[in-house]
Amino acid sequence: MADVYATIADAEHEVQERLAIVLERRAADLQQQGMLRAYLADMELPDGARVLEVGCGTGAVSRELARRPGIGQVIGVDPSPVFLAAARTSAENLPNLEFVEGDGRALPFQDNCFDALIFHTTLSHVPEPQAALAEAFRVLRPGGVLAVFDGNYTTTNLATGDFDPLQACADAAMAALVHDRWLIPRLPALVKDAGFTIINQRSFGFVETTAPDYMLTVVDRGADVLAASGRIGAELATALKAEARNRVANGNFFGSITYASMLAKK
Repeated sequence: MADVYATIADAEHEVQERLAIVLERRAADLQQQGMLRAYLADMELPDGARVLEVGCGTGAVSRELARRPGIGQVIGVDPSPVFLAAARTSAENLPNLEFVEGDGRALPFQDNCFDALIFHTTLSHVPEPQAALAEAFRVLRPGGVLAVFDGNYTTTNLATGDFDPLQACADAAMAALVHDRWLIPRLPALVKDAGFTIINQRSFGFVETTAPDYMLTVVDRGADVLAASGRIGAELATALKAEARNRVANGNFFGSITYASMLAKK
């Protein structure tokens, strides 16, 4: 199974609508909100800054940016018309926010026209991320800020001990649903090669135990991937999902992912 986000505009309408709900649910998570606000606070922007979010999805991050004091204009770009329709509906009361359909590897903007550009959980889903970073460099003004935030999906963990069967679900889900699980370890070299100077890097932990709203979806997706590939049977996939929920009920569920942010300047 390929990363659906890598070719999201080609996905079935129903799939895009379902993923739009997932994106908004993730954006509402308090841990996700805390990580977003922490790295946005690191950004130093001029008054009236013009900001571009590439891969904006349903616009949750763009809305947060548009509400921040001193931000002049925010533009969100995404290849999915379904995501953008949801984004526009949610941003009707934000006059400094607009959305444009487009590909981050070929941005429909002139050179040197933004003060900041953000990839929020986007680059790990982009084939040829170096092309997206080259476009970021092109459209940023001299001294403009690049912000990248993404999961280090090689760290996705559901295990509570050696040979834990739930870890197979985590590994299968990430291999199937993230185009580049190794994006974060490779990011410093990619950013430098694009011409940027790195000014800040941070690491964040995301953990779910008693209320694993997101990590249970990782279990389910991973079990389904394993079954669809023929590596396990349908009965075992069902048993793995049940085991995860039993752990929640018994108070011994654990799921975690490490995230990272990077700020750089043109």
